[in-house]
Amino acid sequence: MKEILIQLFEHQSLNHTQAKRVLTEIGKGQYNTSQIAVFLAAFQMRNITVDELKGFRDALQELCLPVDLSDFDPIDLCGTGGDRKNTFNISTLASFVTAGAGIPVAKHGNYGVSSGSGSSNVMENLGYKFTNDVQILRKQIEHSGICFLHAPLFHPAMKFVAPIRKELGIKTFFNMLGPMVNPAKPTKQIVGVFSLEIARIYNYLYQKSDVDYYIIYAMDGYDEISLTGDFKLISSRKEEILSPGHLGLPKLNAKDIEGGSTVKEASKIFVNVLNNKATMAQKQVVAANAAMAIKCARPELSFEESVSVAIESIDSGRALKSFTKLLEV
Repeated sequence: MKEILIQLFEHQSLNHTQAKRVLTEIGKGQYNTSQIAVFLAAFQMRNITVDELKGFRDALQELCLPVDLSDFDPIDLCGTGGDRKNTFNISTLASFVTAGAGIPVAKHGNYGVSSGSGSSNVMENLGYKFTNDVQILRKQIEHSGICFLHAPLFHPAMKFVAPIRKELGIKTFFNMLGPMVNPAKPTKQIVGVFSLEIARIYNYLYQKSDVDYYIIYAMDGYDEISLTGDFKLISSRKEEILSPGHLGLPKLNAKDIEGGSTVKEASKIFVNVLNNKATMAQKQVVAANAAMAIKCARPELSFEESVSVAIESIDSGRALKSFTKLLEV
């Protein structure tokens, strides 16, 4: 680690082999907390490179406990977090809306680090029991259309890094890794990112995979479709800038989608959305993000049609049914 840190302090980047090796060694508990903290902090000083992110990703994928859900062909909706926008858990809610629309979901999530309430915080607060038992996960997705993959149970490297990330309380490159290291390795993915630079790196890496993807970045800084302005949508086919109007939805104010600063507040909004008792703005922003997953899985649909399918999933109670069935299993 000493040589790696010296290299980083001299403003040199790591190659793919170095990045993969150091994260593999972190995942095997070969470094102390001070060394790991300094290593994480070094990447706060500059942008991460493609080779570094690819090396870190490959290390986590090799170390992870795999989950074979290929016969369900699930999609994942996962953001990097770290946008400091204090929204409620939009992508997690969109996952249940997507499952309610009949599209299987393998949702990858974790506790919040730079936010008050991550997806795992809300799921745990609402009674979900985390598991890495593949048979239980398969039963969940079979009966409810969705399963939840709590990252620390599948990634041993998280065990050594999680306490340090929590103490630091800021986004690190592990935020960037989250969407790319789903242990189910879905071939369809919706990824929200907190910067255009990360969007470009993700696009480069995903283009070299067999994943059908949409990368989302709201031009005013959200790592999801916020409906507060235009957003950039990147896929394997093209890049485009869309407005809320392209989805048949109105523009929202930032205050309309706030509310996730505590687990209690986020959980209340979560339950309200699923029970169709949320504000219209909350419902619309969830539907907008679920629509991207629906569109990815059903490319023959237009964006507006995909939004309509998402709204119907909420209105009909199927999104709520997906959630309650998951808890029952």
